[in-house]
Amino acid sequence: MAKNPLSEIGMIGVQEKSISPLSRRKFLGIGAAASGLIMVAAACSKSDDTPTMSTGVDLGSGDIGILNYAYALEQLEAAFYTQVIASQYSGITASETALLTDIRDHEIAHREFFKKAIGGSAIGALEVNFSAINFGNRDSVLSTAKAFEDLGVSAYNGAGRLITNPDYLVLAGKIVSVEARHAAYIRDLISNGSFADNTVIDAMGLDKSRTPTEVLTIAGSYVKTKINASNLPS
Repeated sequence: MAKNPLSEIGMIGVQEKSISPLSRRKFLGIGAAASGLIMVAAACSKSDDTPTMSTGVDLGSGDIGILNYAYALEQLEAAFYTQVIASQYSGITASETALLTDIRDHEIAHREFFKKAIGGSAIGALEVNFSAINFGNRDSVLSTAKAFEDLGVSAYNGAGRLITNPDYLVLAGKIVSVEARHAAYIRDLISNGSFADNTVIDAMGLDKSRTPTEVLTIAGSYVKTKINASNLPS
């Protein structure tokens, strides 16, 4: 029986230790008041929805492929928020700086989470392309953050049925709840009270999900490295 990499390295502990208690409390408190890439393959049919890219970095198959998919998208988000904090937009407030720094730290924790869980089967570091983003402009930064966070939530939402290991499913559920907090906060920064509008939540109160094709199409605009997702489960 294959070993569970999550149990071997204690991944839940890695994420929690990567964020200081003060930082986490501060973020969650504001996120609740406001209330929140990209990640894993969505429910799809290979014949209809699997990305046609059959060259480039192979994500792999099975649960490892799903974890690599998540890892790739977390790399993108971590790189984005790292740049946001490194070159802060004009007029950024102390509160925005603190909360965006928290989001950066969360995304870095998620990235390292998956890298350690996948171990030797992990894909390498991806090359990103943020040339279309004006990091000095608040609207440009926040609109991109909104796209990334909404994408992340919708991708995780579609991942459930593709995951066979229950430990991984629990992990995905814990991460998507954090991504939803990010999405809510970013949406309220753009327009107060828009944290759960009908562009992401349907009439039944359910969040949207996306297929791998949709996820990779959006994320691909910001990733130079070619990604081969043709072997992901369906």
